[in-house]
Amino acid sequence: MEKQWVTLAQGDPERVETLARELDISPVLANLLVQRGVETSLEADRFFNPRMEHLHDPFLLKDMDRAIDRIHRAVSSKETIMIWGDYDVDGTSAVALLYIFLRRLGHENLMFYIPDRYKEGYGISVKGIDYAKASGVGLIISVDCGIKAVERVEYARGLGIDFIITDHHLAGPELPKAVAVVDPKRGDCTYPFPELSGCGVAFKIAQAYCQRYDVSFEEIERLLDLVVISIASDIVPVTGENRVLAHYGLERLNSKPNKGLASIIKICGLAGDDKGGKHKITIDDIVFKIGPRINAAGRMRMGDEDEFSGGHAAVNLMIERDEDAAGLFGAQIDEANSDRKNIDRTVTQEAHDFIESNPALKKMKCTVIYNPKWMKGIVGIVASRLIETYYRPTVVMTMSNGFATGSARSVPGFDLYAAVESCADLLENFGGHMYAAGLTMKPENLDEFTRRFNEYVEENITEQLLTPTVEIDSPLLFSDITADFRRNLARFQPFGPGNQSPVFVTYRTSNRGDAKLVGAEKEHLKMDLVQLEKPNTAIAAIAFGQPGHHEWVRSGRQVDVCYSIVENHFRGVVTPQLRVKDLKPVM
Repeated sequence: MEKQWVTLAQGDPERVETLARELDISPVLANLLVQRGVETSLEADRFFNPRMEHLHDPFLLKDMDRAIDRIHRAVSSKETIMIWGDYDVDGTSAVALLYIFLRRLGHENLMFYIPDRYKEGYGISVKGIDYAKASGVGLIISVDCGIKAVERVEYARGLGIDFIITDHHLAGPELPKAVAVVDPKRGDCTYPFPELSGCGVAFKIAQAYCQRYDVSFEEIERLLDLVVISIASDIVPVTGENRVLAHYGLERLNSKPNKGLASIIKICGLAGDDKGGKHKITIDDIVFKIGPRINAAGRMRMGDEDEFSGGHAAVNLMIERDEDAAGLFGAQIDEANSDRKNIDRTVTQEAHDFIESNPALKKMKCTVIYNPKWMKGIVGIVASRLIETYYRPTVVMTMSNGFATGSARSVPGFDLYAAVESCADLLENFGGHMYAAGLTMKPENLDEFTRRFNEYVEENITEQLLTPTVEIDSPLLFSDITADFRRNLARFQPFGPGNQSPVFVTYRTSNRGDAKLVGAEKEHLKMDLVQLEKPNTAIAAIAFGQPGHHEWVRSGRQVDVCYSIVENHFRGVVTPQLRVKDLKPVM
């Protein structure tokens, strides 16, 4: 699919020149700062040097005082507390964070609960509340879920169980009648940064407790490795407070991760090499290697039918204090991830085949497909895979517990949540945000949902949004990619939404005939590129999933290339590499 290249507006030349001079950096890098709203040396200092004091007062969150008072009462009276979370990375890391924090306070009457994706679905369930009652729980703290659980919280109240809701999703028309509802996105909350992850909100609970009851801040600094994996995996903006949390979280992840995360890091091959080379873990490593493995626990069926959900395995991994036990948990989760990948490939191919065999569906501006045999835990991944091919809002549904249920994914710029919400009267429940949502409906509503969802997309999406776009920050010469340039570019990290890895464009480059296809299915194009204006400046490049231009590039004919700059670590040697976003042959 051909991509449209769009060069972003360049910064005001005078401001760029001033900033480059004051910071002693390349004008290209100064331009990147201005594009990101950083226009003074003072703002640049705050951007390049995130500090803990930049974190907001947690008591600015609505109901935080009520939440902390109730938690302290539970801790003081040795009441049994259950921490309840979602089964994805954000939810399980949030559960682990609060569990570890309360455990370190010396609270022993502590348990956690992750609903079974297949038997209970997302959020608060009657089954789990009944289990809490039978276990003598007096307080349930939800993390990364619960903001719409009005009836379930009322049910728990009737059983004498208090609820504290902590969440980061959009609220419904009515808030649950909990002891406290801590959610930066609730309508009456004026917290300065509403884009926290679910684990980020859990961290603010711990921060507030430390602040109120004079607990050493070190008790929560050690938990930031959990926060950063949630920020990366839940794809929240890496700006503002999240930038601070991600910065220090990566420091912790690279220096002293908890035992469970350390086992996953080792399994992923991110712990270093046999030559003593130390890999510096980045947001990308979490997104593509660490996060998917932890997510796999909640996606797959792990253990016997009578055991807890696979999400429990993820929490057990992250709260484990024994290195050997953590290694066993890590191995189990890695095996689940391998199984997940196999099923993912099969279902994705089946979905592709179905679309290709239905000309009417192929021509539509969105995709809604259903197969009752597909595994519920991987439909979200499949939806994302289909967008890579067809580039349009996508809903993938299956059957679970008598209901049609599934996941929806969007393309940049299109509000998927609004599209799903327009069909709310057909749904049993739904939730999510602009680019991802989950939904459940009675099977008899599926055809009408498909019709109305298609109708909404048809009326509200533009042709431009249906064309994949590569946003380019700036032109760049290969000769400008010096060691000093790369060192200063690295200071822009951590990258993520709101501060994406900069994309550069270089024109009229060529290969000297050594370009080759690599990967299990020869799906990646690996090459060295030389810029014609500077024939002695060659740089290694890799284009993942872009085998199409192999013959053209290998022949030495010219290509324009847009890319981000990454570091390639091999046996202790670090070299620059271009991660190619797109290539265009020069005719």
